[in-house]
Amino acid sequence: MMRKTVLLLLPLALVLLFAGCKLKSGTNGEKAPLVDMKSFFKNGIKSTFRISPDGNFYSYRADYKGKMNIFVQKVGDTNAVRVTNDTLRSIGMYFWKGQRLVYMQDIGGDENFQIFSVKPDGSGMKALTPFPGYRSGILDDMHYVPGKDKEMLVSINKRDKEYFDPYLLNIESGELKLVYENKKNFDNWITDNAGVIRIATKTDGVNITYLYRNTEKEDFKELLTTSYKETFSPQCFDPTNKTMFVLTNIGRDKMILVEYDPQNKKEIRELYANPDYDMGSVFYDAKRKVLASVSWTAEKTEKHFFDKQWESIHQKLQEQFKDYEISIVGWDDMQKNGIVHISSDRLPGKYYIFDFATLKTTEASNPYPWINEKDMAEMKPITYQSRDGLTIHGYLTLPKGVDPKNLPVIINPHGGPWYRDEWYYNPEIQFLANRGYAVLQMNFRGSTGYGRKFWEASFKEWGRKMQDDITDGVEYLKKEGIADPKRIAIYGGSYGGYATLAGVAFTPDLYACAVDYVGVANLFTFMKTIPPYWKPYLDQFREMVGDPKKDSLLMVAASPVFHADKIKAPLFVAQGANDPRVNKAESDQMVEALKKRGIQVEYMVKNDEGHGFANQDNQYDFYGAMEKFLEKYLKPAK
Repeated sequence: MMRKTVLLLLPLALVLLFAGCKLKSGTNGEKAPLVDMKSFFKNGIKSTFRISPDGNFYSYRADYKGKMNIFVQKVGDTNAVRVTNDTLRSIGMYFWKGQRLVYMQDIGGDENFQIFSVKPDGSGMKALTPFPGYRSGILDDMHYVPGKDKEMLVSINKRDKEYFDPYLLNIESGELKLVYENKKNFDNWITDNAGVIRIATKTDGVNITYLYRNTEKEDFKELLTTSYKETFSPQCFDPTNKTMFVLTNIGRDKMILVEYDPQNKKEIRELYANPDYDMGSVFYDAKRKVLASVSWTAEKTEKHFFDKQWESIHQKLQEQFKDYEISIVGWDDMQKNGIVHISSDRLPGKYYIFDFATLKTTEASNPYPWINEKDMAEMKPITYQSRDGLTIHGYLTLPKGVDPKNLPVIINPHGGPWYRDEWYYNPEIQFLANRGYAVLQMNFRGSTGYGRKFWEASFKEWGRKMQDDITDGVEYLKKEGIADPKRIAIYGGSYGGYATLAGVAFTPDLYACAVDYVGVANLFTFMKTIPPYWKPYLDQFREMVGDPKKDSLLMVAASPVFHADKIKAPLFVAQGANDPRVNKAESDQMVEALKKRGIQVEYMVKNDEGHGFANQDNQYDFYGAMEKFLEKYLKPAK
């Protein structure tokens, strides 16, 4: 859940590289036309394209009364059937399972997801885990497990809100069979190629114990115990179900891919590593039972292939779609037809159907035809040095066709914080760049993908060295003449919202205004209101953020709400009323503290949202208000 963090100090000169060279004056192409705000956030046409296992149907998400619903179209037909009818909240993740579609939905953003299934013609809708107030998850869809075309493994916390029990779920009848009564408080489960749970994990808060069994009839026995600072992440079993492919950094700084023997409790061999970046994800072809590839994120996504067939497919697709990132997002069970998604920093994405035999592609969907990629701004990978000598990676997006001098700037720290920004089309960034703002995103210490040392450098550095990394990026842009020192704003969500509040509280002269989106204001109250299923990790959180008793002075110093008297910049705050991660009380107390001191603050609360706004109308309200707010205080050139 939260297994990455980092550290920072002393002011040094900053050096920023743009593809190996300094920024030069001069415009980056022709000026882009002003694009309507709603175009950036409007629901797509035929997005999240998928193909059914038998190859007879295509499915996609599309707009219905302002919410994204699932549609199904028979191959060779031009008419589609809408199979879901949600008018309260858009449907996100969904997939095919046998002859049905399975999806998850929560209530008003509370993240207590329930699982549903429906037939391709829209009939037979079934609430599979109808337990409001409890959270369901999918452990294994068991797609290629013989005889399990109607069943999958799920987890539900209805017995104990802090822990989840695994169940075998029939997606047609909704019948649930308890697989293991989790009275030992395991917090994660890993299955083999037959859908049998072979690995279970549990934590005492700061140490993680992995337990293993050879068969479903055996008891779990301890395999190894690691500190939460070390990662041992089994991705899947090999075709024999005897060894595992594991991402790990035990005894190392960077995450690598290894083959591991759980019976003899040892690594067999290193499969792949990169000296500069953590390995990120593994692709295992469950039908052919082959390890296909491992990927990681450098400036962009990179892959190493183990399987020649998949490598050939990827290479030939890459030849057709040069300069785009390519993802193969699905295929039928016979591997006759597949679906490829292409995207870039300026293209939201397109879907193509491809033939496995010929690799000929046919465009299936352009979800955002109103976005002209030629009018979008380039997202440039950059690096700069922190004041204490760390290399900070990030991305700088300059408004198209504008000389990069004396520009209004939006500083946009990411959420997490144990996460990272990547190179892709980001509607927020493009919206801001289209309005004339330069946007800086930085992977400050604690950001994932750069190794364990970089992660650990952020421990107990909220508002301190993590914030210095953000400030150092601002100072570079000022020094190079890119930023107008009087027209710099900071905007972020979640931890980025915290960094926004910390920025205006701890460096009050740096920013002209700020936008806080579901951000933490008070570390004490934040730690008290985390969801119950996060409580097993609370000791880990105390080590990474701070212990309210042992580190009370540090937490007071790092909580923006206690420093509201220092804030000068006008502030816009947005919050979802049902947010389970950053409780509404975080924003309430910040707004109240500012208003008492006469600071200008705009406050937007949406009663049907959680940790971020998912509904299109609410997004329109938020970004429309943000546009006016930034225009008022930064006044970018028209």
